[in-house]
This record gives sequence, structure tokens and C-alpha cells, in this order.
Amino acid sequence: MAAPIAGGGNASGSYQSASGKTTLVLCLVFAVFFLLAGVTNINDALVKKFQNMFQLSNFEAALVQFAFFTSYALFSIPAGILLRKIGFIRGFVTGFLIIAAAALLFIPAASSGQYINFLGALFLIGGGITLLQVAMNPLVTTLGPPETSHSRLTFAQMFNSLGAYLIVTFGAFYILGKPSDVDATTLSPDALAAFRLQEAEVITHVYTGVAIFLIAMAALFWFFRSALDDAQADDVEVEGTWTLFMNDTRLRFGALCIFLYVGAEVTIGSFIVKYVGLDRVLGASDEQAVWYLSSYWGGALIGRFVGAGLLRFFNPGYVLTIFGSIAITLIAISAFSGGSLSALTLTAVGLFNSIMFPTIFSLATEGMRAQKAAQGSGILATAIVGGAIIPLIYGAAADGIGLTAGLIVPVICYAIIAGYGVYARGRRPVA
Repeated sequence: MAAPIAGGGNASGSYQSASGKTTLVLCLVFAVFFLLAGVTNINDALVKKFQNMFQLSNFEAALVQFAFFTSYALFSIPAGILLRKIGFIRGFVTGFLIIAAAALLFIPAASSGQYINFLGALFLIGGGITLLQVAMNPLVTTLGPPETSHSRLTFAQMFNSLGAYLIVTFGAFYILGKPSDVDATTLSPDALAAFRLQEAEVITHVYTGVAIFLIAMAALFWFFRSALDDAQADDVEVEGTWTLFMNDTRLRFGALCIFLYVGAEVTIGSFIVKYVGLDRVLGASDEQAVWYLSSYWGGALIGRFVGAGLLRFFNPGYVLTIFGSIAITLIAISAFSGGSLSALTLTAVGLFNSIMFPTIFSLATEGMRAQKAAQGSGILATAIVGGAIIPLIYGAAADGIGLTAGLIVPVICYAIIAGYGVYARGRRPVA
């Protein structure tokens, strides 16, 4: 998924005039949105790459997403507390350096030839991204006048989606675009180790580049830290969060839908390359199938613009129900057809994923007072852990009943999401 702009309150302190150093810092923040979305979604290419390298089952391959997205559940609240203690600038620099260090861990992981070492590096990358995500939304708010904060956040979301599309397109082509014709199952232990080291080389190139870029970003943010002198993170109120969750059905249902949406979106992105390679679909090579992966995320980018227009004129719950229902229909057509139609309809689901995260988020927190909204946003951000769980469920199902029949997993997710649209339309928001 395009790395979501985490909600959860505004930055404290007087806003900075959007000129000089502040404008440059704002541009750097937009660049961070761009990069983090790409780093998050390039995992889709890693799923297939590692499956080829280590001869993994679908369930085992889905551990890539499990390792990464588990960080959202474990680190979201601690990240907010840490930001309050050390401030935005040190929080950003810390996040950059965590991701950079974790990206460089791909080098020893490649040398070891052990899948678990790559998973450990991905877990740490997820932790660093969580820290940055918690910081970015309120920081964008404080870098300029309050009356234009919404437009800045919208602009940031555009960079988020654009990064997801462009970095996945070029990164996935680089990682998967040089398929090996070696049958790893026939290799001796020494030959297999050499094969894995060679295959991992392109991955280490990508993540070494990421590390270098983030170290440079850390230096730039530290150099221009005076632009953020007055920005300060809000207090994180953990007390009462569980009570709010248990007492607010609308919020609970919304958190479930965020969990399911992220899980379904990540699942399709993770396995679409392998799915398009099925004989009944296109029998495509990894290099050919990458086009469908990039188009899947490109559809999400286009859908953000189309969906934003629809949401101005139609009830958000109604739009959510329609988009969820269309996603189900597209998956069904893909499952019961073949060839290009099957490939294109599954790819088109990305277009209808586009408005789900912000729409579910707004429906779940609509009408809440400021403190409750911050707590509710924290709950919803934690629900992103669905990106860790649902792909595992699909992987297990695909191992048992096949990639096609396993599509019942995202169908169930979208059915519940469509139901939430109906539910939310008929409920008054809870203050």
C-alpha cells in the first residue's frame, strides 16, 4: 500500500512562515512521503524474488509483509511517545538512520544466504518508517498557516501515491527484470549458496541506494533544523484509548475495515506477479508480470484523483460501498475467467482501493472531539497491521486450494468493507 499518512493530531507551537528554510524543509518532507511509499510497496517485488531464491511456499513468502507491517502495531504508540520526548527533528533523523542501517543489513543478509536475516532487516525498516509516519502528518500541518494545512496534506498524499507507483515500477523491474533460468531445486548446497548470493545482489544494490539517500536526508534535516525550532509533538494520551475502542462501535468497525483493507490491498500486490504467471491467466514471466504490479499501484494513484472528486458530491459511505462491491466483482471476474481479462480485472482492483483508507478513516472518527479523534486515529493507525496478517492467511489458503480459489480471502475483506459503508451512512457520529 502507499504508506498511509498517519493521523493523530497536530503539531504544537506557532506555525512557520512558508518561506526560506521552511519551504525547503517542506519540500524535503514531500520527498520523504515519496520515498517511504516506494520503500513500503517494493516489498511486493521482494515476495516473488525471495520465493524464487529460497523455494518458499506462498505462506512463507508472505512473511515478508508480516515482518514489515508488524512494526506498525508494535511501534506506533512508542513512536509517538518518543517524538514527544526528543522532538520532530531528532525523531526524523532517528527514523532516517534506523531505515538506513536496516537497509545496509541487506548486505550481510545476502552473504548469509538466510531468509530470516532479510526478514529481520525488513522488520527494522518497518520500525523506522513507523516513526517517520507518526511525525510527518503533524509536521506538514505546522509548516505553514493553519488555513492551508489541508491543501498541504493533500499535496503530500499525492507524493505518497506517486512514490508508490514510480518506485515500484522501476524498483520491481530492476529486482525481477533479470529472471534466472536456473532450477534451484537441482543445485548442490554450494551451488545453491552461490545462486542465492548472485540473486541477492540486485536487492542489495536497491537497498544500499535507499540507505545512501536516507543518510543524506538525515543530514539535510539536521542542517535545516532551525526551521522547526517551534514545532513540538502533541502529548500522547494512552489512558482512555481502550475504553474509547470498546465503547464506540463505529470506531471498532472502522478499525476492522482498515485492518481488512490494508490486508487485502497488500495481498493482491504481493501475489499478482505470481498470479499473472499462472498458465490459465497469461503464463507470464516475472519480467512481463511486473507491468501488472506497477499498473495495480498506478490505478491507486489515478483513483485518488477520481475518488476525491466523487467524495465531494456523494456520501462517503455510499462511495465506499460501491467501490468495495466493484472490487469484489473484479476479483470474481478474474477468478472465473482467463487470459488478459483475468489479469486486467485483478489489476483494476487497485483503482478501487484508492479511496478506501481515507474514507474509512474519516467515517470512523467523524464528529469526535480533538482528544478522542487523536486516540481514535492511533487505534486506526495500529490496524494497519492487517498488512501483516491477511497476506499470511491468503498464503496459507493458496498453498492449500490454489492462488485462484484463495482469492476468497480478499473477497471477504471487501465484502465487510462494503458493509461498513452501509453501516456508517445510517449512523450519527459519536462525539
